[in-house]
Amino acid sequence: MNKEYTSLGLMSGTSGDGVDASIIRSDGTSKYKVILDKYFTYNQEIYDGIYELKEKINNIKDLKTFSKEIDSLERKITLFHAKSIADIIKKEKIDIVGFHGQTIFHSPKNKVSKQLGDGRLLSQLLKKDVIYNFRQNDIKNGGEGAPLVPIFHKLIAEQKEFKLPTSILNLGGIANITSIQNKNKIFSSDIGPGNCLIDKWIKTCTKQKYDKDGGIAKSGNVNKIILDQALDSFYNNEISNNKSYDTKDFDLSFVRGLSVEDGAATLTNFTSEIIAKKIFDNKVFLCGGGRKNNFLVKSIQEKTKSEIKLIDDIGMDGDFIESQAFAYIAIRSYLKLPISFPETTGCSTPSTGGTIIKN
Repeated sequence: MNKEYTSLGLMSGTSGDGVDASIIRSDGTSKYKVILDKYFTYNQEIYDGIYELKEKINNIKDLKTFSKEIDSLERKITLFHAKSIADIIKKEKIDIVGFHGQTIFHSPKNKVSKQLGDGRLLSQLLKKDVIYNFRQNDIKNGGEGAPLVPIFHKLIAEQKEFKLPTSILNLGGIANITSIQNKNKIFSSDIGPGNCLIDKWIKTCTKQKYDKDGGIAKSGNVNKIILDQALDSFYNNEISNNKSYDTKDFDLSFVRGLSVEDGAATLTNFTSEIIAKKIFDNKVFLCGGGRKNNFLVKSIQEKTKSEIKLIDDIGMDGDFIESQAFAYIAIRSYLKLPISFPETTGCSTPSTGGTIIKN
């Protein structure tokens, strides 16, 4: 029987609104049990800092230009993580902490994926072994550094005894899909925008952070001419073949000039069209914040013959799949097991990853 570890996974997604924390117990290969899921909202200073910094960073040079701001925000984010989970650490016996950090720039073409999060500082503060910097080794081995969660999606399929082939579709800022064909065969990639364009439009035009339940988009009309032009432009761009994306790969320029409602409706349909084209399995389980956007989910369902279900329908919490995943990935990293594969990130050979800071 393989040794089991209790691991705390910490994930801050592209929306940059807070931290998902999950504790799981797993052997890193064949089983896992969720012990706790908890969400911590960033304070306004960190939320604004992430948004402003991401707006400034458009290329590798900008990472140098704004290095002082990056270091300052990284420290604040790390301290926020440590303070938020202090009580959890006291109450639960944690063996490993998987610390993803906050992505501020992701460019596979330039072999860079930058997450804010100081693993050494977090390890010192928590007095725990911390694993972070998960994406770099994959990039060194010819991969795009994302998506990393598919190995966990595969475990979910095994543990929940999915009838295969089945897909798990994560609707985060970026949408990514994992197709589990059988016990030994998975395919995965980012497929395009998830919430990022809709969220940015709503933030730009209103005082809200996102389109709750898709209500704004639902009240608007799709501008078909603009939508078709935008889709043609996307599919004729080499970026449409990427295995991974940064939110900066997509922009709002094509809906400028539209009303808030019509812009939201057009962006929602742009997003759902791209996603639906990448769904091939008969059944798809949705996770991530975008699954709460009823209008987006309905729009995807209308464009595919596959059965779309929420992962919550099978007793899982769709808000915490990624934080659970990084708890699991941290165990695999600790055991030097692969976390990325040619079929998921495009790396040359199955690769482990993560920097381990021993306390």
